[in-house]
Amino acid sequence: MENRNDFSQGSIYRHIMSLAIPMTIAQMVQVLYNIVDRIYIGHLEAGSSLALTGLGLTFPIITIISAFTNLFGMGGAPLCSIARGKNDMERAETIIGNTFFLLLVSSFVLMLASYVFMKPLLYMFGASDTTYPYAKEYLKIYLLGTPFVMLGTGMNGFINSQGFGKIGMMTILLGAIVNIILDPIFIFYFELGISGAAIATILSQLLSAIWVMKFLLGEKTILKLTKKNMRLEGELIKSITGLGLAGFVMSATNGAVQIACNATLKGHGGDIYVGIMTVLSSIRDVIILPIHGVTTGAQPVLGYNYGAKKYDRIKKGIIFVTVVTVIYMLLAWIIVFLYPGSFIKVFSSDMELIVKGIPAMNIYYFGFFMMAFQVAGQSIFVALGQSKQAVFFSLFRKIIVVVPLTLFLPYVADLGIKGVFLAEPISNFIGGAACYIVMLFTIKKLLNSSDN
Repeated sequence: MENRNDFSQGSIYRHIMSLAIPMTIAQMVQVLYNIVDRIYIGHLEAGSSLALTGLGLTFPIITIISAFTNLFGMGGAPLCSIARGKNDMERAETIIGNTFFLLLVSSFVLMLASYVFMKPLLYMFGASDTTYPYAKEYLKIYLLGTPFVMLGTGMNGFINSQGFGKIGMMTILLGAIVNIILDPIFIFYFELGISGAAIATILSQLLSAIWVMKFLLGEKTILKLTKKNMRLEGELIKSITGLGLAGFVMSATNGAVQIACNATLKGHGGDIYVGIMTVLSSIRDVIILPIHGVTTGAQPVLGYNYGAKKYDRIKKGIIFVTVVTVIYMLLAWIIVFLYPGSFIKVFSSDMELIVKGIPAMNIYYFGFFMMAFQVAGQSIFVALGQSKQAVFFSLFRKIIVVVPLTLFLPYVADLGIKGVFLAEPISNFIGGAACYIVMLFTIKKLLNSSDN
């Protein structure tokens, strides 16, 4: 079988950026699925802040779905890259088939479980009698698209891992364009409000899933999805889930942080601050996309070179990823600090939310550049098959640092609401520094031992 897109030859910087640029665009567009919903809903004339808050309450459930997508998709794709680097195409195709089957089955299980436990979960996540109807209205429709989003997002990694970054970008771009077009039609023209946003989202997810499957079943792909390779292999499942556990924990812990934040904010500041956190996390999701694009683009390249034992190229790749991501995050922090109100107004025209949101935003984003070290460190761990370390540092930053600080800081020196928003920058400094330093020592030891 022809081994096209050989990442062990040529400029490693060019290889990384050739994947990073389309991946960044793709991820930016993917976030638009939910971001666009939030923007339109935040500007509804009646009850916009309550609707926005209700939408924010659905994030933990959506995050859980993303976590399982990452468990299999982010576990399978790096393994596929390493197999390609070893020129073991048969194993690479088996990885694709097993990942597809795991994503398909888990999507239906998650969809059914979410419907059954929707009400108690939403109240546990911080819903009130006022905001619950909005959350329910959105989620009961959104969940119908669970198989589409899991297959579209999870299997798209195998398009990128083969070096087809532009095609991977189109997966998301097509869906997002449809979402952007359909959102105002369903929300305003048909006057469906929050239900219209959900309908537009699942239709766009369906289109993305169709595009992915068409490519992986077609003639242009290097590695093809076949029924034969869907036969589950115990050891392979263990390898996929073991490596994907990092992505799973990253997403699942995001959900835990969201739950802790929503519940604490509701208790100390009411529904308005749950809405503010929805806006701040939405802005963060957009701003952080380029560093996720760069680190995700680097993973297939680093994994391929690790399989090919090109260790000098790996070191160059790590330095490049670090410099690019840190510089970008420094610039992003400066812009957010200078123009906080402009960012908030994109998501809401509610003056109370804007006035209270600006000081919260200045606290929440302090030292934002340190997140680059966390993202880069975890991504490099995953690229080289070191999932345990990636899992640990995701748990460390969010569960060991963020969640306890979110729960207890409001009671320290009467910080109140400020304490909830202060937890994020503290965790970025502690978690980012710890993750990156350990990554450097671990990778140095790994490459030195592989040389011997």
